[in-house]
This record gives sequence, C-alpha cells and structure tokens, in this order.
Amino acid sequence: MTGYEPYLALAVVLLLFAAFLSERFAPDVTAAGAAALFIVFGFVPTNEVLAAFSNPAPITIAAMFVISGALVRTGLLDALSNRIVKVASNSPIAGTAAFLIATLVASGLMNNTPVVIVLIPVAIRLAQSLDFAATRLLIPLSYMAVLGGTCTLIGTSTNLLVDGVSQASGLEPFSIFEITPVGLVAAATGGVALLVLGPVLLPDRKDLSEQGGDDEATFLTELRPREDYPNIGRRIDEIAALNQRRIEIVGIRARSGVKREGLSEHVLEPGDRIIAKVATSELLTLRKLAGIEVGLRQGPAPETTSDLIVAEAIVTLSRRSRGVRITQLAMGHRYGMRVLGAHRHGELLGPDLSTALLRPADTLLLEGTPEGFARLTEAGDLAAISDAGGRAFRRRKAPLALFALFSVVALAAAGIAEISVLALIAVAGILVFRCIDNIEAWNSIDAGVLVLIFSMLIVGTGLQNSGAVSLIVDSITPALRGLPPFVTLAAIYLLSSVLTEAVTNNAVAVVVTPLAIGLAEQLGVDPRPFVVAVMLGASASFATPVGYQTNTLVYGAGNYRFSDFLKIGIPMNLVVGAAVVGAIPIFFPF
Repeated sequence: MTGYEPYLALAVVLLLFAAFLSERFAPDVTAAGAAALFIVFGFVPTNEVLAAFSNPAPITIAAMFVISGALVRTGLLDALSNRIVKVASNSPIAGTAAFLIATLVASGLMNNTPVVIVLIPVAIRLAQSLDFAATRLLIPLSYMAVLGGTCTLIGTSTNLLVDGVSQASGLEPFSIFEITPVGLVAAATGGVALLVLGPVLLPDRKDLSEQGGDDEATFLTELRPREDYPNIGRRIDEIAALNQRRIEIVGIRARSGVKREGLSEHVLEPGDRIIAKVATSELLTLRKLAGIEVGLRQGPAPETTSDLIVAEAIVTLSRRSRGVRITQLAMGHRYGMRVLGAHRHGELLGPDLSTALLRPADTLLLEGTPEGFARLTEAGDLAAISDAGGRAFRRRKAPLALFALFSVVALAAAGIAEISVLALIAVAGILVFRCIDNIEAWNSIDAGVLVLIFSMLIVGTGLQNSGAVSLIVDSITPALRGLPPFVTLAAIYLLSSVLTEAVTNNAVAVVVTPLAIGLAEQLGVDPRPFVVAVMLGASASFATPVGYQTNTLVYGAGNYRFSDFLKIGIPMNLVVGAAVVGAIPIFFPF
C-alpha cells in the first residue's frame, strides 16, 4: 500500500453511508455498488471475494429462510401467531411484552439471527392484529434479539469469535454464562430505553405493502361432512380443523333449519352444510381432509383426482354470468368442475354459496381438470384464470419441521457441529420429507438480504486490507495509553461500537480484541474486562441497518429507511453503552 489507500477506502464508506441515507437506490443495490468499488480499487482480491461467498453467516441465514418457510407451510407459525395474538387481544401491552421477552430469552439460548428470521412474520401478524404499523415492532424485535445475544457466549457468533481470539492471546476461555450478568444489565437497560424512546422515535408507517401482511383472499364456501368424517358427533368448537384463525363459520344449514347463532356449540351430523368465510390457504387445506366435501359440485365426480388442479377465475361482464347464481352456471355439468368458494372485495356475496348472486369482478375458486379449464376459457363466462393465491397447509408435517428447527438449535448449542452445516442438513430433511416444496423453499429466500450481507462482508474485508481499520486503531491507541482503566475500558467499548456500525462485527472482533488485551497489559490490569467490552461493543449495534445481521433482516422486512435506525439507534447505543461500561468493572474487576 502506498499510503493513500486507507483514506480512499474511508471515502468509499462515507459515500456508501450517504447513498444509504439518500435512499435513491435499494439498500442491496447500494451495498453491491460499494463492494464493486472495493474490488475495482484492488482492496479485495479475487480469492477473498470468493471467501466472502463461503462465509457461514449468509449460508446459515439462507438455510434458516427455508426452515422458516417450512414452519409457514406446515402451519406452525400460523399457530404461534394465533397464540400470541390471542394473548395480545386480551392485553395488548402484556402480549407485546411477552413476545419481546421471549425473543430476548430465545436469542440468549441460540444464535439470534435465525430467531429473528422465524419471528419476523409473527411480529407482522401481531402488529396487524393490534392495528398498528409493523414498523413499530420490527426494530424492537431486532434490538431485543441483539440484547439477548449479548447474554451468553453462544447468543451471537461475535462472542464466540472474541473468545477464540482471546484464547489465542493466552487468556482462559469464557464459560457459556460468564458474561450473562453484564448481558442482563444491557438487556434490562435496552428494554427500558425501548419502552421510553420507542413511542417517540420509531416510525409509524402503516402500509400493507410495507408490512408484508396477509393478503390472501377470503372465500365464501360450504363444508359438508360425510358419514365417514371422524368428527361426526362432536361440537364445532372441539374440531381443531374448523377452529383456525382464518376460518370464520357464519352459519350452519342443518335438518332443523339454518342456524346463525350458537354455532360453536352445534353438534356435527352427516348432511350438515357449514357456511364459512375461509382464506385461500385454509380452504386448500380443508379440501384435502378426508370425510369433508368443500364447495359445490353438480354432475358426476371425476374418475381420478390425480390430475385435478385449483385455479381462480374472475366473473366477466357477459350477459350469461351477470346476476345469476353459481348453481345456474352449471360448472359441474358443463366443465366437470367443483366451485370451492366465491370472493367479492369488501363484502359477503350472500347468505350461502349456492344462492349467491354473481357480479362482474367476483372471483371463483375452482377445482377441475386442465381440459375443463380449457373449455371454460373458450366459453368466455369467466376470465383471467390463474393459480390459486395460496397453498394448503401441511399440518401433518409440522412435527418434522419443528424437530428440524430444534435439532439445529440444540446440536449447535452443544457444539456437535457448526450451525451452518446443521441448517443445511435440516433443509435437506424438510425437503425430502416434503414439509415444503423445493420451488417454494427457494422462493422463501430473500435474495436482497443475502446480497446486502455478502456485499457488506466484502466492504469489511476491503476496509481491513486497505489499512483503514488499522489507521483508525493506530490513531486512537496513543491517546488511550496512560488513561485510567475505567476510561480506557469506555474507549474500547466506544471504538468497538463505532467500528461495528461500518465494518462487520466479526471483523471488529478480530482487530480490536488484541488491542484491548495489549492495552490492559500496559496498564497492569486484568484484560478480561476489556475483552468483555469488545464482546458487548461489537454485538450491541443499533444505529445502522448494516451494523448487525438482525438489523439487516428487519430493514428489508419493514421497508425501513436508513435514517429510521439512526434516530432510535444512536440513543440506544449511548444508553446501553453507558450501562455496560458501568457494569463490567462490577462483575469483572480490574
């Protein structure tokens, strides 16, 4: 290096942060551009660029996206959301607090990044149920996961890396819970700070497109239990399949007539017609249940069900399809189709499916053969035939998906293998056992998040190779010599925290840990408190969405602005940092 490289690298980083703040381009595009500049300037050679793509962190994140997708497809996340929302509906404050505390605890017992991946959809659902913007909850989710990760040695990879570097320098290894007292101080302080600062500084942008909410259509349908249905003779509220969040029973046509009240206490009999409003995924799930007929069928049933497909069709303006009942379209006789349900935006079509009067733009969910759909398209009564906007839950596979998740966590915590390897094995297992289809699994991976992480890894490597990190450290080190131990400790924490916002936290761990140990030895004090300061400073990152992986994850999920993190993250860094620096000498005397 000729001497100008560190300054050029720092200039690129400043340009990167300015681009983040301007939000002219998407975050992944901005980060990719900065990474490209570091490569073009020669700060990151080819072999180190490729090494960034073999980093276990983004590989683990990609695998956890797939596992999270399996939790969705098997209905586990839906069940978890139901439980949390039920608690929150009775007591919104208690429910939200319980959710965040559970995040904190889980992040201390396992790597906090997969915890956030799994809980992001739950947080969005919770925010929707309480009728406030998900932007008010996703940043706290990340922050509580970050704070939880500081409570144990295994909560974040940064703690493990700092411990490894300190052992290489001759220190005794840290036990799993040795840093827990300081971590709990950080967690308690951060939780109180969030409680006070959150209502004032968190953004409140309530937009479905930003929240990634549940946009499945709800269809009016009818369910007819046959004599072989195993739940005949049981009350409706005792049948789990009919008591899901997105199934609303609005009536029952029984032998005694139509009932609209006391539906949960009705004892199911063969021939009853359950009138319900059901979301697409739940409707497709019910369709596969043995002993229940979903929707309306006129005409003979198909000889085989192996080639049946489900699709949505929109009612056109044709004279034949306007103002007629669904039964008058004779979908079964003419095309061999079953009408699974009907949807009208913003209102219920009618008292039940068979008597509903159709209007243009109504949507029908149909089951039939490819040949039947081809004949239907030619007839012109319905148009815009497309795939159903949801997929059936695979609830029988739920134990397998849950076993995969817990196996990854438990085996990683026990040190049996790296979490990245375990997560890849778990992905193979859930695919083989068909907890989720392969195409849906790959679609569940957020490529933008991975590009952002890979790009920032390259930027961090470039800052190290260019000498920019060493320039910062070397400039600060002389000023730290001769200071009292407590002041030096605070400076080490501040240095770790500031560098983490620009460089990857793992890079900070590698560079700053030897510096902290060296300064402690010069002062003639125990280096252990200074190593803990590096752990907490490099992990407790709140001020930018690229400083820590969980921040990056919610950055995309909540469609935040870069400045949103600065507004609340800088005060969080200062408050938590002050508490940590004050607590370390108490539990780790000099």
